Amino acid sequence: SGVLVLRGDAGVGKSALLDLAADNAAGMRVLRVAGVEQESELTFAALHELLRPVASHIDRIPDVQAHALRVAVGLAPGVAENRFVIGLAVLNLLGDVANNGPVLCLVDDAQWLDQPSANALAFVARRLEAEGIVMLFSLREGDVGSLARARLPERTVRGLGPAEAERVLVERFGAGIAPEVRRSIVESAQGLPLALLVVAAVV
Repeated sequence: SGVLVLRGDAGVGKSALLDLAADNAAGMRVLRVAGVEQESELTFAALHELLRPVASHIDRIPDVQAHALRVAVGLAPGVAENRFVIGLAVLNLLGDVANNGPVLCLVDDAQWLDQPSANALAFVARRLEAEGIVMLFSLREGDVGSLARARLPERTVRGLGPAEAERVLVERFGAGIAPEVRRSIVESAQGLPLALLVVAAVV
């Protein structure tokens, strides 16, 4: 098992790295969720989306944990109160899924997760051992929420240098953009791949 937080500015390519991980996850069960600002106040919304494809495994974890998780994700009536039990439930559920093969959990735009979901996922990430679970998070630079405070392993995703940025433009658009225009685009994009491609597409 393992966990890594990819931290960087908006548009630097964190989501593209998660896409690359998913594309190279042959033989793994891929579970994915992206934080959405409009849902950041909806309790356990992100956890519901992440676990929905494997909800049938809830029946295979201890009853107390199963009930707490069902309440948390809206599958049973009640009020989600014991966050520790919910965290254990998610850990054991993912472990049960991993009994059938390794699991890859991709959590994009983690700065927009609702707080209870973020807390539960941080709880799980800190307790991974040998279950066969990999968790990758993308987190915007400057975020100081619960994932940042969990002190998970991090890797900073940096922008492209000028030469790299020009090479990307040539590979994507060929010789259709004059060299002086390419240099201007590279300068305005400030190393951000998303900005680089958006600006070039409208030139």
